Amino acid sequence: MKNEVVLTPETLLNWDFKIDARGYRPQEVDKALDIVISDYKAYDRKVKELEERIALLNEEILQLKHKLRTANEREEILKSSDKEITNIDLLQRISNLEKIIYGKKDE
Repeated sequence: MKNEVVLTPETLLNWDFKIDARGYRPQEVDKALDIVISDYKAYDRKVKELEERIALLNEEILQLKHKLRTANEREEILKSSDKEITNIDLLQRISNLEKIIYGKKDE
């Protein structure tokens, strides 16, 4: 069984079979059909291989689009922030929250 395609459209068009008393020679026709079948199998394998490759590439495209979307969202968040948040800012926020939470319990 071959892995490559042998026939071309021109080969099929110009194929000439010898004629016997009863018609075309069966051996030649059988040999030609075997070649055609081999080519169909090779085409089928190639189509399946390419379909699998397309599916993998489509999945990769989806993953890359998701990463791009996430990166764009992060970029927008960074652009929209007025100032850079430092550790001091975080500590002040925590302190204010503690005052609010613990201040209400004391009342």
